[in-house]
Amino acid sequence: MTSTIAKSVLPTTWKVPEIFRTRLGESAGRQRSMAADGHLLIVLHELPKPTAHERTGRLFWREPDGQWKSNSQGSGIQALKRHLTDYADEVTRLEGQVDQAASAEDYFAVLQAAAPLFRAARNMHAALQQARELTPADRDLVLMRDRAVEIERAAELVHGDAKNGLDFTVARQSEEQAQRSYEMAVSAHRLNILAAIFLPVATLSAIFGMNLDHGLEINGNPAAFWIVLAAGFIVGVLLTGILTNAPTQPSTPSVARSSKKFRRR
Repeated sequence: MTSTIAKSVLPTTWKVPEIFRTRLGESAGRQRSMAADGHLLIVLHELPKPTAHERTGRLFWREPDGQWKSNSQGSGIQALKRHLTDYADEVTRLEGQVDQAASAEDYFAVLQAAAPLFRAARNMHAALQQARELTPADRDLVLMRDRAVEIERAAELVHGDAKNGLDFTVARQSEEQAQRSYEMAVSAHRLNILAAIFLPVATLSAIFGMNLDHGLEINGNPAAFWIVLAAGFIVGVLLTGILTNAPTQPSTPSVARSSKKFRRR
């Protein structure tokens, strides 16, 4: 029995049924509840850290006479209440971060913390619901279970708000980038129109400006100059209509104007 106790995560001073020590190893494992011989053991987890993969267990033991003990939160039912308060305070903190988030990096930081918190709160609710079913006469467990439901719901909303905020920020940046690309395309289109109009004129000017005898240089009638100039502009206008098409406005749908009002409590 001594070796079994040494390898159990349960405190060695706790006089719990041996089945509890058998079912628990050196780590707490998943969040759950178990009962035997009038004893109730609730295995919960401390607040998860985004960068930590291992979860630290918090054990709450209810003796047959209704007395509570924990391995880290003190004694009495207040120990379990303090555990739930830790989760509620963390949810409130993350809600404040979501309200102040202004960039994709801000929302991602909230998501990193909210995702494991939401999973832990959901599993905590399931463990307390199991404890409620194992000990139906304990009124305090009903209250703790109900509070766990509220914490899980709040954590879910924070996680959803952060995800929606991140999606909104990415969509808004994509829309702004599409608008800038459209404005650049319009500018390039205008330059193409100018080039198409003046290219024939510039070409004819270069041809007739060459030091070659073509007969027009000795003609005193200026009408030939205006005819050549008009012909160049006409050809330029024709080229403009044939070779260029105006860019169309990007069809990216406009995203919502606010990323802070996703909560539906």
